[in-house]
Amino acid sequence: MTSRLLRGGGAAPAVVLASASRARRTMLSNAGVVVTTDAANVDEDEVKRAMRADGAGVDATAEMLAEVKAIRVSWRHPGALVIGADQMLECDGVSFDKPRDQDEAATRLRALSGRTHRLVSAVVVARDGQRLWHDVDTARLTMRALSEPFIAAYLAALGDDALSSVGSYQLEGLGAQLFTRVEGDFFTVLGMPLLPLLGFLRAHDVVPA
Repeated sequence: MTSRLLRGGGAAPAVVLASASRARRTMLSNAGVVVTTDAANVDEDEVKRAMRADGAGVDATAEMLAEVKAIRVSWRHPGALVIGADQMLECDGVSFDKPRDQDEAATRLRALSGRTHRLVSAVVVARDGQRLWHDVDTARLTMRALSEPFIAAYLAALGDDALSSVGSYQLEGLGAQLFTRVEGDFFTVLGMPLLPLLGFLRAHDVVPA
């Protein structure tokens, strides 16, 4: 694992993303963060069941999932700043997980069609098993009414990428065609509140001040 030398001769801490998410890694890399990935092996369904049993909402659940991922992976990378992230979608009081196949993705789009939903993105940074920092942000997206032919053509064009996000869309690509209004931070929609995270990393000499 590499680290960047500081002007004083020390080394900036290594940064690890506790996720296999291509979108999150691309966000960090494009922003100039040197990062490696080590996906956390977390039973997300179990965490969600436990949080629901405690009466927790999607905001607290997303934050807990991000924390569990960050802390678990941090034990494998002593001294590194480990980033855990999670995103949850809520529409009319119902939360949704990532679709398992194209049929489920189509069902998801029908459920969101013509409605406004919330995307909650959480990020937690941990080091050596300790949570150092977190941020949770929310975006609201209004989806236009989608026809069945459009849903079929959209999913055919997207392929398996439709299964990689909780809403079956990537706003930076074809997913932009689904919406009439987006309220909130663009990076939050993509999966992580990037700008506050960069502020934290800047304070720890990971990115230039």
